[in-house]
Amino acid sequence: MRILGIDYGDSRTGLAITDPLNITAHGLETINNKGSDKLILKRLDEILNQYEINTIVIGRPINMNGTESERTVITDKFIHKLKCKYNKIKIETVDERLTTVAAHKTMNFLDIDKNKKKSLVDTISAIYILETYLNKIKNEMTN
Repeated sequence: MRILGIDYGDSRTGLAITDPLNITAHGLETINNKGSDKLILKRLDEILNQYEINTIVIGRPINMNGTESERTVITDKFIHKLKCKYNKIKIETVDERLTTVAAHKTMNFLDIDKNKKKSLVDTISAIYILETYLNKIKNEMTN
């Protein structure tokens, strides 16, 4: 069983997935959803048919001071849709503060062409969201 990571956005949504042993996370794709949750859910249906996924982890965009924003409310509505549609799959959230910043730093370090960054940033952010969750699980197991 694998874990799917989601970086939910207005126009693009990044996806990452674990290896079959849930040790590492790698980028899957970026969905150009243009504000349509239906496009995301349709693609998630296809991915869930392709992979054995038992957990979906989605990043919650919290402000740096810990407060919720309008974006948090929008993301929470999408999370509710996920929980209703995929009620047999565990849905988890993680604080996604700074994942986009980290994704941009990674792309700059790797000297990725600026024209490609827009299509990669959400997938890389989804990897960071998924890695955050994997680290949380590992920490809980050792404590």
